[in-house]
Amino acid sequence: MELSFLDWSLIVGFFAISLGIGLAFKKRAGSSYLEYFASGRSMVWWVAGTSMVATTFAADTPLYVSGKIAKQGLAGNWFWWAFAFGGMLTVFVFSKLWRRAEVLTDVELIELRYAGKPAAFLRGFRAVYVAVVVNSFVIGWVTKAMVNVLRHTVFVDVAPGTMIDFWLVAGLLALTGVYSVLSGMWGVAITDVLQFVIAMVGCVIFAMVAVDHVGGIDALRTKATTQIEGGEQIFSFLPDFDAADPWMPIGVFAALVLGQWWATWYPGAEPGGGGYVVQRMASCKDERHAVKATLLFQIAHYCVRPWPWILVGFVAVVLHPELRTMTDEESGRGYPMLIRELAPAGLRGLLLVTFFAAFMSTISTQMNWGASYLVNDIYRRFVRKDASEARLVLVSRLASALVLLLGGATAWWMMVRDVSIDEAWSNLAALGAGVGAVFMLRWFWWRINAWSELTAMVASVLVFFGVKAWQESLPKAERMHGEYTSLIVAGITLALWLIATFVTRPEPMTKLSAFFRKVRPDGLGWRPVAAATPDVRPDGTLAPSLFCAVLGTAAIWSTLPGIGALIFGEWLKATLCLGGAAVAIAVLLAMLPRLQPRS
Repeated sequence: MELSFLDWSLIVGFFAISLGIGLAFKKRAGSSYLEYFASGRSMVWWVAGTSMVATTFAADTPLYVSGKIAKQGLAGNWFWWAFAFGGMLTVFVFSKLWRRAEVLTDVELIELRYAGKPAAFLRGFRAVYVAVVVNSFVIGWVTKAMVNVLRHTVFVDVAPGTMIDFWLVAGLLALTGVYSVLSGMWGVAITDVLQFVIAMVGCVIFAMVAVDHVGGIDALRTKATTQIEGGEQIFSFLPDFDAADPWMPIGVFAALVLGQWWATWYPGAEPGGGGYVVQRMASCKDERHAVKATLLFQIAHYCVRPWPWILVGFVAVVLHPELRTMTDEESGRGYPMLIRELAPAGLRGLLLVTFFAAFMSTISTQMNWGASYLVNDIYRRFVRKDASEARLVLVSRLASALVLLLGGATAWWMMVRDVSIDEAWSNLAALGAGVGAVFMLRWFWWRINAWSELTAMVASVLVFFGVKAWQESLPKAERMHGEYTSLIVAGITLALWLIATFVTRPEPMTKLSAFFRKVRPDGLGWRPVAAATPDVRPDGTLAPSLFCAVLGTAAIWSTLPGIGALIFGEWLKATLCLGGAAVAIAVLLAMLPRLQPRS
């Protein structure tokens, strides 16, 4: 794929602006450790929320969505749509609790909630696990996805085995590293906003070009249903369980909708909040900004981003029906293939900038977020508790560079070993199966202790590898879907950590009372602690907050098919879906005054 002068101008201009933003915030980021990782707790909601959604828009997400469409139709995206209820719980239930906790990282909460050596060990262990293991794999697969985009666009004619595409992406990593190390959270967040806007503009324009190429929306529907066996399923928001050969079995769908939101810990969709979502909430001015930021994130994540990718996915299957028979990862190549085949000069450059922006926004967040664990939860907690601000900022920048190097090395390993992105993604989700419940319930049940979390973490890994070994010992035809595996891991892990909870001692009442006083969690699960702390009134908003989470989820799950119905001219369906979403939102807005904590 050849690039014109206009294409190159767009690319160079984007890189220059990104680097300029990093340099502009260098001085502010270097003023303090809190400024470097949490913007001095002064970020406004729309910047924090846009930064969250920009991070989840990585180089692999358009490929993943289009690949899911090729294999399972529109309904294949329930793998991530199923997280919506957990996301809305974060908005209305957990975001205010996180902000009150005033932690910099989610693992810092461990020693706020639990006491003694088990809590200290758990905090350090989890910090290393997330910063080094999880973070490196995320950077690795996002980098490999960016390489795949280049391999099927500008480097499509390069001989197999040549690593020029990897080294170009390594250059992108270096550039991202420079502005991220210099600018800290402010530079990361501001570039995220710019990168998200650019990425969405590019995706929308490309979706219009792709649909127009096949003759418009009506022609797209006709070609998909007539040229692909069982093609009528491709447009179904809910799987067609009555089809002769369902693209998604009912058991898989049920496992996703009933289990994903509570069972699985996954970066960006953690039950109870966590990861870089907590970091953005910690950066907000106050509780109100934290709630609004997470609400913006959920709306943009589920309702704004997906349809341009979905439309391109439909077109890719129509033009390349062979995508249906490829592996999950290979089926995602349809998106970059269409860039090469359909994008004219100018749009090619914009689309490459789109992927560069998506890639760099994710990498910059992973760097800053991963470094926050190494500095806040390892160095500052166990190495130099009395470190000065200047030293902490220096160590923060070094830690950011270290996280990038580890991620780059993991990306190289994934390239050399040809590790599937889909395999890495699925394995990470399955590894986190079972820990989600303990992360949610620790806010609402006093009896959960440090051993509960330790058991959940260790058990999820051991059970996962045990179940995986069992499945690999079976013939391929007899193996279960990965979604069933996740539920088995989650169920066994849940049972094990509950047993550990009851056979170990509860946390000291002094620690529980201090946590209760600071966070003011609601619910019957804190009755013994509330009785021991009579001068503190709990939040008192749990019931209406849960109802708002249900309403928010209903609004998302109604808006998604409603937008699709508008695109395809199904006016009655659009009216019903969007009307239902409007009712849910109206009731939610009426409920908001009840979410104010009791004085």
